[in-house]
Amino acid sequence: MKRIAKIGLIGCITLGTLLSLPAWAGKVSEFQLDNGMKVLVKEDHRAPVVVQQVWYRVGSTYEPVGHTGLSHMLEHMMFKGTKTLPPGRFSKIVSQLGGQENAFTSANYTAYYQVVGKQNLETVMKLEADRMRNLVIDEAEFKKEREVVTEERRWRLEDKPRSKLNEQFNATAFLNSPARNPVIGWMTDIRSYEVEDLREWYRKWYAPNNATLVVVGDVQPQQVLALAKKYYGHYQPEAIPELKPQREIEQEGLRRIELKGNTQVPSVQMGFHVPSLVTAENPREVYALAVLSSILDGGESSRLPQSLVRDQQIAAGVSSGYNATDRLNTLFELSGTPANGQTVDALEKALLAEIEKLKTTPVSQAELERVWAMDEADHVYYRDSIQSQAMILGSLVSVGLPADTLDHWIENIRSVTPEEIMAVAKKYLHRDNLTIATLYPDGKGPRKIKPYTGRL
Repeated sequence: MKRIAKIGLIGCITLGTLLSLPAWAGKVSEFQLDNGMKVLVKEDHRAPVVVQQVWYRVGSTYEPVGHTGLSHMLEHMMFKGTKTLPPGRFSKIVSQLGGQENAFTSANYTAYYQVVGKQNLETVMKLEADRMRNLVIDEAEFKKEREVVTEERRWRLEDKPRSKLNEQFNATAFLNSPARNPVIGWMTDIRSYEVEDLREWYRKWYAPNNATLVVVGDVQPQQVLALAKKYYGHYQPEAIPELKPQREIEQEGLRRIELKGNTQVPSVQMGFHVPSLVTAENPREVYALAVLSSILDGGESSRLPQSLVRDQQIAAGVSSGYNATDRLNTLFELSGTPANGQTVDALEKALLAEIEKLKTTPVSQAELERVWAMDEADHVYYRDSIQSQAMILGSLVSVGLPADTLDHWIENIRSVTPEEIMAVAKKYLHRDNLTIATLYPDGKGPRKIKPYTGRL
């Protein structure tokens, strides 16, 4: 199930509270190098471990028509060697250190990380800094990796009906915003990449003044700053392109699509256009939408599973989701699978009926207190991992939000009133602002899916 405010590609990390902080919870130290690179350091001395992450402010919503997926493709190529390291050597060194490393791309950013013993921080920082400006994009390696990415797209999207539905749902809900494009890119674009496309994308966006270094773990802030100056500080800043306005045009009527695929049961996905913390004229609306999402689907005692799954037995599974920290305007989503003997039409009506209740009947104090308690529990889990702590910091700063956004989340959530929840439900969750996508079985029976064997 999706929760209050997802963050990032690996979304499922939830903004929690800062109540009853553990003794080991440290503050965030913020620096900026002379070349414009941001540096965030958070101490966590429970174990002699550290995570280094480098976040570049570029993702799929930065990509022009015909070049979708370039950010993701470049992420793959970042493991193919530099002027001093052959392909695969980076990962082998981190493995020999007993560490873990990987990368991910989202609509909003691309990030690279390593988790190692604290004594190895300087080694991985030297490695990561090397590929910031010294990547070698060899044409032969590029052509091989392009085939890997096409295979990944087939495995992740084209062979999975629910994923394919989500892709077409986004492309229908958004008309002029780049949020309509999949992070991995459209297959026709991937197959048309040329090696110079990747080289130019790398030169354009992978610069210190377009990056944030996040380090969390058993470290001292001044120690990290000194290493950052040593390894990242000598790179020159670049002229980062200024993007044209990308605000989605107003929707003026219901949009609906249907898809048939290799599935045994139908499903429905619904979305209403809403603002995020980055785009909202009134941030109070964002906090109200976040609470509203959690009231609907924040644990098994929330409204959707209680009403639609257990009481009415219309749905086998149901969820809501809202990304409060998207760089652009986003969607408030509902989705579900009908129970045996039920139809997607009945489920669709039941989901919309739950939305209508929020417009006419104020939520109770008991429901609000449940949301707050759930946030406190989430916060404990989030702080248990230095990787999660770094993910939160990097994702917030990379979309232009303050690093301390999490610190103030609970006070804002606690101040949301039932009247504000009713107001945002009426303003945004209505038929003319709605897109519905339905998946039906194609009746062709199960098909064998080739497993993906590339980098995840």
